[in-house]
Amino acid sequence: MSVQSGKLYLIPAPLGEGAVHTLPAYTIDVLHSLNYFIAERAKTARHFIKDTQPVKAFSELHFSELNKRTDPSELSAMLQPARDGHDMGLLSEAGCPGVADPGARIVGLAHDAGIEVVPLVGPSSILLALMASGMNGQSFAFHGYLPPKRPDLARELKNHEQLASRLKQTQIFIETPYRNQAFIETALESLRPDTLFGIAADLTLPSQYTRTRRVSDWKQNPPPDLHKRPAIFLVYRG
Repeated sequence: MSVQSGKLYLIPAPLGEGAVHTLPAYTIDVLHSLNYFIAERAKTARHFIKDTQPVKAFSELHFSELNKRTDPSELSAMLQPARDGHDMGLLSEAGCPGVADPGARIVGLAHDAGIEVVPLVGPSSILLALMASGMNGQSFAFHGYLPPKRPDLARELKNHEQLASRLKQTQIFIETPYRNQAFIETALESLRPDTLFGIAADLTLPSQYTRTRRVSDWKQNPPPDLHKRPAIFLVYRG
């Protein structure tokens, strides 16, 4: 008699310290019911679970690590508990698993293996930034990270500015927090004065900052120092 597979729950994580309150109670209830987890970093996952006041001892919990350095040959074994009938949880470092996140690889394998995938509700920095931007929410594209070198970055920003104008589509980007200031400076130097440029930093945290202005207005009123603060950037031309 074959064993019915467990489910793979995609569990969003808070976007910063002290933000567990941004998760619905039923998401935390599912989290507390699980013994098997796949996470980018086990240490971060344990810290997150501890903040939710778990009902199980950590000695009962099992973690596999999945990040950009994980060898593809290791992925299938991570889903073995689900094949054996146990429900599992997939955790990102912050936000939604599988979105700008290496967890997408394990989700694809789960589908191939016939394991039910269940996405749960929680904070998405990309959607929160779009909601707060006032830009087009009917047509948008998330491009992840752009090239870090300024000449390449400037060229890519101009290309996406043209896309935003031609398609009437909001263009969304993320950056490594320590490069935020360089990204902003390059954007304000490269984009046209009447282009809308949006910034959303520290989303869901007490220090949250969201603002959309035309590039010409940003030059007159620069944003605060966002060094090492998680941020999303948006570009639009209506």
